[in-house]
Amino acid sequence: MSSQELTLLPADNGRLSNFCGQFDAHLRQIEKRLRIEIANRGNSFKVSGEEEAVTAACALMRNLFAVTEHELLTPEQVHLAMQEASIEAIGAPLAEQAAVTDTVFIKTKRGVVRGRGPNQQSYLKKIRDYDINFGVGPAGTGKTYLAVACAVNALQSEKVRRIILVRPAVEAGEKLGFLPGDMAQKVDPYLRPLYDALYEMLGFERVEKLIEKDVIEVAPLAFMRGRTLNDSFIILDEAQNTTTEQIKMFLTRVGFGSTAVITGDVTQIDLPSEKMSGLRHVLEVLKDVDGISFTFFDAKDVVRHPLVQRIVLAYEAYERKTQKKPDE
Repeated sequence: MSSQELTLLPADNGRLSNFCGQFDAHLRQIEKRLRIEIANRGNSFKVSGEEEAVTAACALMRNLFAVTEHELLTPEQVHLAMQEASIEAIGAPLAEQAAVTDTVFIKTKRGVVRGRGPNQQSYLKKIRDYDINFGVGPAGTGKTYLAVACAVNALQSEKVRRIILVRPAVEAGEKLGFLPGDMAQKVDPYLRPLYDALYEMLGFERVEKLIEKDVIEVAPLAFMRGRTLNDSFIILDEAQNTTTEQIKMFLTRVGFGSTAVITGDVTQIDLPSEKMSGLRHVLEVLKDVDGISFTFFDAKDVVRHPLVQRIVLAYEAYERKTQKKPDE
């Protein structure tokens, strides 16, 4: 066990209240995540626990206190700050921790996007360096959002001429029935998450203008057949819902000067049970092919509400338990 004294300056009661949170909620959040104890009197804090965790907590607390100078601290910001500091990497090999410091920044008109933690950073580097990239993992790990950020950055820096966002139109366990309207209106509900990311990075009006000019194309996977896509940044989202034939068709559309990112979560397949997921299949087929990158995310990479991370972990534990039973 180790302990460290920490004094946060200036001794401003308003900032200290903001930093600690209501009923010291932010301090309890840090304690729980790092398995440490934090005692405080005014702006003086004593942090106790394992040496690495204490050192990490003190650095985190200084960073969070600096944030209180300009904005109101929220539990979400505390959670994301811990993700960004790669708190889970404590005790990991030095090579893993070193990777966190080599940060990749993606500039968009609405601000800077950066990977939180080593896995997201590795994902961004691979997208920058490889022509075909796979991002596989649970919801909330930033797979699609970071891919869209890279696409926007590539378009703005004129590395590509177009962004093409693709999704298989497969219902998530629900029957949507007859949808009125033209083809674009029918497939819009499936593509909404991609629109949302674009609107956040470029603004609604800019996105609409780029869609009108065909600089940004958002389309269902079926529309890709027979095309060759040159000088484009292509994202296939929800790839776990492709068939083996569809994903092969998509991958063979990639032309010269193009980058493709394929994202999906193999634990959330909505295909009929008799059909094999194209994503699962392609991960086996292409695993030894040079020039293709693979990034596998897990629960520690979740950057949504902390409960999302716990839900993902609970499902992983349940699946491991049920898979073991037949062998016992």
